[in-house]
Amino acid sequence: MEVVSAWAPAVGFTLLPHAGGFLGGTITKKEIPTWYQTLQKPSWCPPNWVFAPVWGTLYTSMGYGSYLVWKELGGFKEKSVVPLGLYAGQLALNWAWTPVFFGAHKMGWGLVTLLLTTGTATATAASWYNINRTAAYLMVPYLAWLTMASALNYRIWKDNPSKKKPE
Repeated sequence: MEVVSAWAPAVGFTLLPHAGGFLGGTITKKEIPTWYQTLQKPSWCPPNWVFAPVWGTLYTSMGYGSYLVWKELGGFKEKSVVPLGLYAGQLALNWAWTPVFFGAHKMGWGLVTLLLTTGTATATAASWYNINRTAAYLMVPYLAWLTMASALNYRIWKDNPSKKKPE
């Protein structure tokens, strides 16, 4: 029983980010063959099949990083409020992007959401660095992907003025 309880937090923290990903996936799956397929995208836009494995990897990585920080700080204590609060904030913003961009077709607001996510994720990684460097480094691929996603969101927004719902 003790082995299970020792692993439960690691598994829980690692899987938590996937919850929003799965929910967002239901929106995305509906919109790709209809709305998203009609959008003009830059030549460097990754193919649709790339997004699920990339997000799965990034969610796993950041989730495990949050576990490392939680463990290093001794759980949910006063000193974990800022690093785990920033993490929760960036995760909520991350989960909000899909309903904004794909669900509401609000490309400009999607970009705002992504930029806020990127800023909060950067602050998260910075706050984690002195607590657990591995956790901070686990955020680096996510930050790189958010940078690419922001540029892609911007290009799609600018290149598809007729596909926007009124902002």
